[in-house]
Amino acid sequence: MAGLRTFGHLEGASEGFDPANLEEGVISVMRLEIGAFHVTDIKFGDHTGYSKGILTVNKEELLKVVKEDEHITTADLRIVHPGDEVVLCPVKEAVEMRCKVSGGHGIFPGVLSEMEIAGSGRTHCLQDCSLLVVGEHWGGFQDGLIAMGGAYQHHTIFGDMVNLVLVADTDEEFEKREQQKKNHALRWAGMRLAEYVGQCVKDLEPENIEVYDLPALNERGPEVDKLPRVVYLLQPQTQMETMGYNTLIYGWDGNHILPTFMHPNELLDGCMVSGSFMPTSSKISTYEFAVNPMIKKLYEQHGKTINFLGVVMSTLNVKMDEKVRCAKMAGQICASLGVDAAVVVEEGYGNPDVDYTAMLVELERLGIKTIGLSDECTGRDGASQPLVSMNPATDALVTTGNVSQMYEFPKMEVIGELEALARDGNSGGWEGCIRPDGSFVMENNGMFCANHISGYSKRTCADF
Repeated sequence: MAGLRTFGHLEGASEGFDPANLEEGVISVMRLEIGAFHVTDIKFGDHTGYSKGILTVNKEELLKVVKEDEHITTADLRIVHPGDEVVLCPVKEAVEMRCKVSGGHGIFPGVLSEMEIAGSGRTHCLQDCSLLVVGEHWGGFQDGLIAMGGAYQHHTIFGDMVNLVLVADTDEEFEKREQQKKNHALRWAGMRLAEYVGQCVKDLEPENIEVYDLPALNERGPEVDKLPRVVYLLQPQTQMETMGYNTLIYGWDGNHILPTFMHPNELLDGCMVSGSFMPTSSKISTYEFAVNPMIKKLYEQHGKTINFLGVVMSTLNVKMDEKVRCAKMAGQICASLGVDAAVVVEEGYGNPDVDYTAMLVELERLGIKTIGLSDECTGRDGASQPLVSMNPATDALVTTGNVSQMYEFPKMEVIGELEALARDGNSGGWEGCIRPDGSFVMENNGMFCANHISGYSKRTCADF
C-alpha cells in the first residue's frame, strides 16, 4: 500500500470527489495525486520497465522515439551516476520522466498533447532521477555544463541523482553557429522521451502518493481565511520578441501573456516548458517548473501558518512600458485577491532585474509584504551592484548565487563537446577557457541551472 501525504487538504473540501469523473472532464476540485517511484539506478536492458528502484531502458526502442523527428541526425543514450568523473556539455534541458494516469492526456498539455487544464487526477513520476538533453556538437548562450563528480558535483541537483542522458545532433543548420538557439528538435525530443519512459509505471502501484488539494478561495473555511493570504508570483523568462525561445505556458509563448492567476497544481502537473534564451545558471529547467520546492513548501504551510492562495504568473519584458504594465496588472490581481504577502521569483538577471524590482516595489506600495527570490551578478571580484535595479522597498531579498563566480575544473571525461563552452558563446565560457591539458575555467553563468531559482539552491552567505 502506497504511503499517502496530503498537502492543502481541508476537511470536507473533497467531498463528492470521484476519480471516475476525471475521465469525463468533470472535476469538483483541483486535486492532484503525484504517485512516486523512487529510482535508485538506471540500466540498459532488453525492455523498458521499472521494478524495485531500478529503471531499465531499451536503448534501441527509445532512440526510435527520439528519431521520430527527421531533424535529429544522430542520437545516443548514456547513463551517469553521482560521483562519476564526467562533465556534460552543452546541456540543453532537464525533464522529469512521468505520465498521466487520469485527469489528462499527456504530461505537457498544449505542447505534446491537446490543450487541457493540468493539475487534477493522478500523475506517476520517476523521481530521484532526470532525463538530460545534451548536444553532441554546438552549444550557445543558453546552454550549460553539469559536473557529475569533483568539486562542483553538488552545485546542481542533477549532480546528485542518476540521469538518463540523450546526446544528439540535428540538421538545424540555420542556427548551428548562432549564439542564440531555439534548440527545438532536441528539447522536443527530450519531452517525448520523458513521456515515453514514464509510461512504464502507468499501471504500477506507486511507492508513495503526494496529494495536492487546494480548494477554491471561497471554500476554505474561517480558520484558514484568518491566516495571512500568500501568493507565489513567478516571473519566467519571456524577453524574446521572436517566438521559439521563451518559456511556454500550455504551449503559449510567455511573451504574449499578461499577468494571470493560476492554481499551483497546474505547474506541478506540467503546464510549463522551460525556454531556450538566457544564461543557463539562472534558468529554471522544465524539471524544476514541475518539481517546484517553493510551491511545495507553501503547500506544506497552507492551513498552518498561511492561506496559500495560488500562483500569479507574470512576465519579464524588454521595453519599459511593458515592465510597468505587468507590474501594475499583477499588483491589481494581488490587491483584488486580498493578498497579504508574496514570494516574487525572477528567472534571470540583468535587464529582468528592472521587472523584478518594479514588481516588488508595486506590491509593497499596495501594502503587500514581499520576499524576492533570485540570483545576482556581483562581478568576478564581488564588488559590483548585485542587481541592475535596486530600491529601498526591496528589503527582503534571498539570493541563490552569484553568476560571476569562477570555477576551476581538472580534465574530466566529457559527454557532448567541451569545445562548445569556449567556441559557441556559452555564457560561462570564452575563447581560451579550455587549456591544452584538458582542464578549464568557467563562470557560474554557464553551470546548468546551478542557482536553482525554483528553491533548490543550497548556497549560503557568510560575513567576513
